[in-house]
Amino acid sequence: MAYTIDIDTGGTFTDGFVAGPGIAHSVKTPTTPHDLTECFLNCIKAGAAAVGLPVERFLEQTDVVRFASTVGTNALIERTGAKIGLVVSKGGRALAPVNTEHKAGIIDADMVIEIDDGLSPEQVLGKAQGLIDAGAQCLVVALDGSETDPARERAVRQIVKREYPRDFLGSIPVFLSSDVTVRDGYAERINSTIVSAYSHSRLARLLYKAEQELRALRYRGPFLIGHNDGAVARVAKTRAISTYNSGPAAGLVGARAVGALYGETDVISADMGGTSFDIGLISEGRVNVRLRPEIEGYRTNVPMNEVEALGAGGGSIAGVRDGQLFVGPRSAGAMPGPACFGLGGSDPTVTDANLVLGRIDPANFLGGARKLDVEKARSAIRTAIAEPLGITIEAAALAVIERVEHDVGAAIGDLRATASNGDPLLNVYGGAGPLHACKVAEAAGLRRIAITPFSAVFSAFSSSLMDVGHGYMRAVGLPAGAPQLLQSVGALVAEMKEAGLRDMRGEGFDLRSLTWRLDAILLCADGSETHCSAEVADPLAETALQSLHEAIAAQAPDAVQLTSVGLFVSAPVPHFRFEEKPLSGGDVVTARTGRREIFISADAPPVEVSVFDLERMQPGHALSGPSLLESNKTTVWVAPGWNAAIDRFANLMLTRG
Repeated sequence: MAYTIDIDTGGTFTDGFVAGPGIAHSVKTPTTPHDLTECFLNCIKAGAAAVGLPVERFLEQTDVVRFASTVGTNALIERTGAKIGLVVSKGGRALAPVNTEHKAGIIDADMVIEIDDGLSPEQVLGKAQGLIDAGAQCLVVALDGSETDPARERAVRQIVKREYPRDFLGSIPVFLSSDVTVRDGYAERINSTIVSAYSHSRLARLLYKAEQELRALRYRGPFLIGHNDGAVARVAKTRAISTYNSGPAAGLVGARAVGALYGETDVISADMGGTSFDIGLISEGRVNVRLRPEIEGYRTNVPMNEVEALGAGGGSIAGVRDGQLFVGPRSAGAMPGPACFGLGGSDPTVTDANLVLGRIDPANFLGGARKLDVEKARSAIRTAIAEPLGITIEAAALAVIERVEHDVGAAIGDLRATASNGDPLLNVYGGAGPLHACKVAEAAGLRRIAITPFSAVFSAFSSSLMDVGHGYMRAVGLPAGAPQLLQSVGALVAEMKEAGLRDMRGEGFDLRSLTWRLDAILLCADGSETHCSAEVADPLAETALQSLHEAIAAQAPDAVQLTSVGLFVSAPVPHFRFEEKPLSGGDVVTARTGRREIFISADAPPVEVSVFDLERMQPGHALSGPSLLESNKTTVWVAPGWNAAIDRFANLMLTRG
């Protein structure tokens, strides 16, 4: 047996997905914010238990471990990253993300120095030494114009490293902006490099510790880190900024794969976990890419898969402010969690509201692994919402749920408006997502929903579909129709291909197994930017550049300038594959476990609905709402007017009307 293990740490739970020939298991363990290696290893142990093996033997039979971590994100949110010394060009201080009385920045204003070309090496070292003496744990060098000429940044690093060589204990890391990004935008390049440097050391400690723990447990395969471009890479080939939001970004890879099962090229992903509700779009088979993403309020220019995070997770806190109900964005997190967890939390959350309405079984949450306290949930909602608004507890709980579903539905409706197909498939996942799927879809004007058996750990499942990948980019800055464009691009692509071959050869891949994609970032006539791509067999072939040219003409006909060209190379590693299953001729009643009273309306008494064991439902089983489908990882609310069926891929398909 050869297994694959994929793990994604979230704010509340750490999710795992274990797959092998003919088997697939989802596992969840509480996230341990004090030490993420603890929940990482707990997830490994839960996976071993799921396949009935001791941990060491399980890992001996595992081909690959992929891991997506939130530690970089957490460092930025909590402001617990490294103390940075920043070296910029004249005028660059005003562009840096410094602390001010109005905004909590990433670096202190007195940790920024400006230099110009006239300074001698001794003067540059003296200025850098001042930052080191002031406590800088690393230096960031971001000089204007380095996206096209990195020589000055490299010279500064050489000056510092001559004084602090790598073999000295006092050696200090030096990060160059030209190593992180070569796109235009000086301020964005400064931010991108600082964001990466800020969480670098904390992330490196976590990942190397996690890998050491795996090796001690007799794992000998590759340990691969999830990136926000939809690929994975070794720790040694991972920049911290590439891991930002990598778990949610992975979900888009899974959503695209689910859509492909049904020939759907337009898919909206909707991921509701404990902390947030993340949404994204696949249009015409391509994952939307954000070219200048904001990271914790700072605009960067490192492209990444586009995911919009809404403050509406299962742990989002609800209350009343100035006589108006609010939900989120603050979350109860893993500790203390929702009031019903009984871990000290007193604020009502979306989970508490679902519990009060009867949609969650208090004795069967996570398969009974955690018992929920209904009275604590009712008390929290009564105190914080029902009494201030002068309504019943049930009406207050319904108001919380309806606010979330309306707001998220509206945001998804906006995404739908940008899709090439006006009726995209909605792929819902996350532990809390299926509880709200039907009503969110109604609010967004959608009528078809896909929920996989792995929806509760979908980011980890999506990771299992990812291969090793490396991306490279070069600045161009030529008019889109310039006659010398293809010649200039060809020389840059040759450089990038050489780097890709070197990296993949170093990782031990057969170069004949590689696949390539050419990317272009373009400036349009209206000042906006767009991204085009073309899959190619050989990036240096004349037909490859012609394919990129055709993609630009088709996808960005109003482009006026090619600002950057990129090359992405990937190599296959073992991953999960969907298998078709025969449809059952049995009756779904065999999966029914009982009935439960559910509050559907604030103006009516509860209604009794059938409850089904989702894990006992077989391909071919079908039913109509209102119904509840429960598993040990999630609960699905099939709302009135919706139909549910398990299809040949064992996916739950919900359709309206």
